[in-house]
Amino acid sequence: MSERLDALHHWLQYEITLDTPTDTPTLTLASSDASFRRYFRWHTAQGSYIVMDAPPPQEDCRPFVAVAQQLLAAGVRVPTIFACDVTRGFLLLTDFGDTVYLDVLNSERVDVLYEAALNMLLHIQHADPHQLPLYDATLLQREMALFVDWLLLQHLRLILSDADRAMLAQQFALLTESALCQPQVFVHRDYHSRNLMFSPEHPTTPGVLDFQDAVRGAITYDLVSLLRDCYIAWPEDRVIAWVRNYQEKLQQAGLMAEVDHATFLRWFDWMGVQRHLKASGIFARLYHRDGKIGYLADIPRTLDYIVTVCANYPELQPLGHFVTRRVLPVLQGEFTCMP
Repeated sequence: MSERLDALHHWLQYEITLDTPTDTPTLTLASSDASFRRYFRWHTAQGSYIVMDAPPPQEDCRPFVAVAQQLLAAGVRVPTIFACDVTRGFLLLTDFGDTVYLDVLNSERVDVLYEAALNMLLHIQHADPHQLPLYDATLLQREMALFVDWLLLQHLRLILSDADRAMLAQQFALLTESALCQPQVFVHRDYHSRNLMFSPEHPTTPGVLDFQDAVRGAITYDLVSLLRDCYIAWPEDRVIAWVRNYQEKLQQAGLMAEVDHATFLRWFDWMGVQRHLKASGIFARLYHRDGKIGYLADIPRTLDYIVTVCANYPELQPLGHFVTRRVLPVLQGEFTCMP
């Protein structure tokens, strides 16, 4: 890592064209995320920048650059790319500050903040998705397999019978079919409170980050990422009101043909189950593969979403019962034993 930092300093000081001081750049760690990427803040006479360090071969900067251009063209507030070296994984970006949505969300401010986020989501869903990878059945199934492979087998050490596996396969097939029958649009794929930046100077236009994994997929995916966030939960009546409001926005914008609210809510709910299965598996993988323990605390909230939604749909009750009876008791015992 010291060699990468040396190369990063050299790139900033000698290899990019900016009217900046010529002394050795001083970088402070701004953040790291759930991948191998790191972000540094670089203060210059002109202001501060964010420097992305995305080490190859673990990370590829090209999707970030391509998607940023698409979103910018659609009116989305994404970081400007001032300089990039995709071969080495170095990018120089706009600094949106330190305040993520999660830091400022509370019951008094959430309606205003989510209205801004939902309006920005409309811009995202207006972007042309045709050059993006498809969020197809293979990808949807591969994501849900993370729940089995990393949470159930690796983390909780559950023994799955043939009947268990058959039930899970049948439930995953239902969720996949629901996602594929929806209108297919530009999907950010991680549109939640830790990837939206708030600043007093731009209160109605959140900065949007972490969009490099964008795909062409279900119209409710980003909506459920925001409203049933793995990092913060809201009363169900408020969530349903936001969903209904956004459905109206979509139809008024011509992004979706008119459907009844029960159908749209079902799309939303089932898409959330798919996403939360994936997310719970990713949180377990981050711990076991990458040594990041902090995400384990988000697993119970993520699974609670699954249980709550499955209880409302007879078709999904086998999955809800499985999580309630087989997964949560083991998980709760694990948290009881943690120091």
